[in-house]
Amino acid sequence: MNIKFGPAGLGSVKDAEKTLKEYCELGLKACEIAFTYGVYIKRKENAKRIGRTAKKLGIQLSVHAPYWINLNSENIKKTKASQQRILKCAEIGHLLGAKRVVFHPGYYGKGFRTKSRTSSAENIERNKEHAFDNIKLRVREMLEEVKKNKWDIELCAETMGKVNVFGNIEEISLLVKETGCGFCLDFAHILAREKKVEWKKIKKLFPQKNWHCHFSGIEYGERGEKHHRKTGRKEWKHLFENLPKNKNITIINEAPDTVGDSFEGLKIWEKMKKSFS
Repeated sequence: MNIKFGPAGLGSVKDAEKTLKEYCELGLKACEIAFTYGVYIKRKENAKRIGRTAKKLGIQLSVHAPYWINLNSENIKKTKASQQRILKCAEIGHLLGAKRVVFHPGYYGKGFRTKSRTSSAENIERNKEHAFDNIKLRVREMLEEVKKNKWDIELCAETMGKVNVFGNIEEISLLVKETGCGFCLDFAHILAREKKVEWKKIKKLFPQKNWHCHFSGIEYGERGEKHHRKTGRKEWKHLFENLPKNKNITIINEAPDTVGDSFEGLKIWEKMKKSFS
C-alpha cells in the first residue's frame, strides 16, 4: 500500500513555494489547494511556477472547488455558475499540474427537505433519482469541456457528510460508473452520514487502483456532519488497519491543524506499515 499524506490548504500565492518546501521537509507528499471560497491563483504564470516547484519536490497537487456548488439547482443560472466555478478550477488545476479537482455535487432539492405530512418515502426516493439524473447530466457536460480544452485533470465528486446533500457512497459510485468522473472518499463524511464506515461495501463500490481520500476527526449528529476536529491516534490506526492494501492512496487532512494532523498521520503510518509488509 502506497500512501501520500498532505494538508488541505496551501496558503497565499506569495508564500506558496516556501510552504511547499516546508511540507516536503516534513515528509508530506500531497497538498490540496483550497479554492473553497474562490479561485485565488489567477495569473497563469503563478500557477505554472507553483506547479513546477511541487513537481520538483515530489508533491502531488489537487484542488478543492468552491463550496458554493449545486448542480441540481432549480435555477439554471445557479447551475451554470456552479459548473463554471468547477471548470475554472480545472483550468487553473491543469496549469498547476494538479491531478484532481474535488467538488461537492449539490443538494437533493426542496422536496427532500420538506417535513410536510404529504411527504413520503416514495417522494423522497423520486427526488433523489431526479437529483442524480440532473447531476449526472451536468457532470457529463463538464467532462466534455475538460476534454475539449485538453485539460489533463480529473473531476472528482466527493462523498458528503450531511443527509440532505447528494453524495452517499452508492450515489458517488454510480455517478463514477455512469459518467467516467473521478471520486473523493471522505471517510469523516461517510462516518458522519452513515454513523459507521462499512469497509467491505466501500471496497466493492470503488475497485479503482487509485483512491483520493479526505480524512480527519469529525463531530456529527442525527443530520450528519457538524464540524471537523483534531484526528485522534486511534482514528488514524483504525483507518490504516482497514484501508485496502493493493491501492495507491492519497490522504488529505481537513482537521483544524491540517499540517500537524497530516504529519501525525504520517508518523503513525511509518510505525505501522512494517506490519503490513
